[in-house]
Amino acid sequence: MRSGRQRLAVTGIGLVTPAGIGAVPTWDALCAARPTAATDQDLAGLPVTFSCRVPGSDAAAVSGPKSWRHDRYTLLALLAAREAVADASLEPGSWEDTRIAVVVGSAAGGILTYEKQHAKLLASGPSGISPLTLPAFLPNMASGQLAIELGVRGPSLHAATACASGATAIMTAAQLLRDDLGDVAIAGASDCMVTRLCTAAFAKMGALSRRNRQPEAASRPFDTARDGFVLAEGAGMLVLERSADATARRVRPYGMLDGWASTSDAYAMTAPDPEGRGLHRAFDLALTEADATARDVDHVNAHGTGTPMNDRTEAAVLSRFFAEGGPTVTSAKGVLGHTMGAAGAIEAALTVLTLRHGLVPPTANLSSVDPAARSLDLVHGKARPQRVEFAVSASSGFGGHNAVLAFRSAE
Repeated sequence: MRSGRQRLAVTGIGLVTPAGIGAVPTWDALCAARPTAATDQDLAGLPVTFSCRVPGSDAAAVSGPKSWRHDRYTLLALLAAREAVADASLEPGSWEDTRIAVVVGSAAGGILTYEKQHAKLLASGPSGISPLTLPAFLPNMASGQLAIELGVRGPSLHAATACASGATAIMTAAQLLRDDLGDVAIAGASDCMVTRLCTAAFAKMGALSRRNRQPEAASRPFDTARDGFVLAEGAGMLVLERSADATARRVRPYGMLDGWASTSDAYAMTAPDPEGRGLHRAFDLALTEADATARDVDHVNAHGTGTPMNDRTEAAVLSRFFAEGGPTVTSAKGVLGHTMGAAGAIEAALTVLTLRHGLVPPTANLSSVDPAARSLDLVHGKARPQRVEFAVSASSGFGGHNAVLAFRSAE
């Protein structure tokens, strides 16, 4: 981290993923390389009929009596935020509410509400839709509702950079703390794009795997047989605060967020720059911010979607940026699928858990490494014990967005 700047600590984690509600079941599934993709009856009749959903899909059951007012993406964000705040040993109501910030990312906001209410409009006319349609599907409602629930009166913001939204939210929150616009930030993302419209649209683009008969083997990051990503839902939240404040509260951080960077490809709407120049520059800027070099990086949590173009481009960037025999590399999407805007936040949490536990989860379904990635130390098969002092998490999104977060061990 650049000289003179206060370090930022990650003091709480909350995860709601297809592996379960809570950080523990998610981490356990990742380390066991246990894929979560399964046939989805709601997608029957579409070209792709499977997805990765949060289990016991009634998240509303644990979200309180007014959960019907909110889109599912807001409910998952609330669940993840509650866990993160409790994990950080913070108590809403006991803090200086004007000094708490909330930043939540999402690629699509309340798309499920939008689709359902539009269907009602077509079927029954304007009298058939809910008066809560707009408050439920507006993208900012997760951050707004989180501020309401927690009694937060500091900045409450929404971040939207497609599948890099979670990472963008975290770096936005970090900058708020760096600029002394708050003392604590609750930051992350949520997305629930497992809908018929989104599934059909991604399938039409050729972005989704078509392994309808074997969904558990469909998400195959960096594998020669990959044929697209698996659509998933989920949420991830981090609590950030200045290291000195965490020390004063006698809280043990998971790790330190020492650097971050955001760049644009300026290349195409849906395809990454084949040279990966934007992603390469994001790595370079994030490490510069953290006062680190490529040789300092012990581990990379890759975007690793399992699409032919993304994995090829990302592998090329990592191969160029790091010398052979460089950091271990893994992708969580073999287990969790692609949680879209939430992916960067979930994977940031998994990166700091790797720092904490000294264990690198394997990339599930990786049996034959793509030739473009063979110079990388891709962890697969089983989890690998490793002392990780410095790790980075990378995210990319439609529109050419790139985001890289750099975390250092708190020990």
